[in-house]
Order: sequence, then C-alpha cells, then structure tokens
Amino acid sequence: MSESVGVPLRVVSYNIHSQRDDAAALAAVVREAAPDVVIVQEAPRRFRWRQKSATLAESFGLVVAAGGLPSLGNLLLTSLRVRVLDTRCQRYPLTPGRHLRGAAYAECRVGGARFLLAGSHLSTDPAERPAQAAAFKRELAAAELPVVAAADLNEGPDGAAWATVGEGLTDTAVAADRADRHTYSCADPRRRIDAVFVDPRITVVDYDVVDTPQTRRASDHFPVLVDLLLPATG
Repeated sequence: MSESVGVPLRVVSYNIHSQRDDAAALAAVVREAAPDVVIVQEAPRRFRWRQKSATLAESFGLVVAAGGLPSLGNLLLTSLRVRVLDTRCQRYPLTPGRHLRGAAYAECRVGGARFLLAGSHLSTDPAERPAQAAAFKRELAAAELPVVAAADLNEGPDGAAWATVGEGLTDTAVAADRADRHTYSCADPRRRIDAVFVDPRITVVDYDVVDTPQTRRASDHFPVLVDLLLPATG
C-alpha cells in the first residue's frame, strides 16, 4: 500500500456484455466493489438508452455522468461523492460495414482533486483500431487535468493501439505488478484486453481483476478494480 498523500478514488472498468448475462450478479458485483466511478463498455446505446442507462446506474447505487448513445455505448457512472463539472462525447470515423464506436469524457471533482474521467471501447478489427486509438489519445493528451482512462482495447499490451493509448500514462496493472491477470474471457481467461491508464501524477494504490463465481455469471469480461490517490488541485 502507498503512503503517498492524495485524494482516494476507487475505479471500476467493466465491459458488461450488453447486459446479456446475470443482471442481479452484475449489480451485486459493482455494489460490493463500492466504487466512486465506473467506466462501462457495452452500455445501452439504442432504443430507450437514457432510461436503461439510469436503471443500470441505479442498480449499481450510482448516477449517470456521461455517455450512452452519443458515445456509442460508453458510459461513465459516479457516486454522489464525485461532482461532475463538464461532459462530452466523441464518435470515431465510421469504417463502412463496421460498428460505429466512440468515447465518453467527464471532468470531475472529488475532495480537493480534479480529474478527467474517460472511457472507450476499440474495434475488434486490427485494421481499424489504430485510428480509433489515435483519436482517443488526442483527447487524453490534450487534457490539462490528471487523466483516469479505461478501455476495452480488444488487444493485449503488445498491440499498437494499446501502445498509442498508454504512451506517457501509467498502466495500473503494471504499476501494481499484476499485469499477468487476464480480463477476458470469463469462460477461458487468456488475455488482458481491458486496461486502466492514469496520469503519472496519480498514485496506484491497488489493482485487481475480480474473478469470482459471481463475476463469471455477470459478464464475459472480468471487472478491473483500481484504487488510486489523486493529487490535490485545490
């Protein structure tokens, strides 16, 4: 555990498989983790997405900060401990015949710290991922606030898109010496394709890939749980 001074923030990054699995288990997993923020991939993005997103957030004991349809299923949820100051969404250029994707962003304050929360879900097509990674990275690199960014990158740490997004940021799994923990799939864990990256000014206190009978029922990805200390910004 770190002894550094800072503002604690508990983060969950979770691809929820479009809520196709055990909804009660999914809600229980997140509630048990008691996060301050959840960065969701494969959240509601179609008909009645606002209501569905609000219902999902309520099941977690959280509220919607940003995302949904405008970010193509990326959703940022927060506890009432976190104040959301500004939000925006991004859509990546569409490759004909492919799945439209994007990202969600929220400028937040917790205690005396401000930070940018960001989430994305990159393409399963290796030819399409690099441009999406570059578009996501441009937004992260332009941020003046410390960044907390999570994504389902659909590739491992040896991939070009992963390197693009992670450049200049801390891979929280590596910082915690737990990069051997696979996040996908729950049925046959063999790849780490879900990542949480943070600004070097942020301290990584702890990291876990939550592998339990409950998480194996809740989705096809394991949730990534990270404890951070944010620098106070006044």
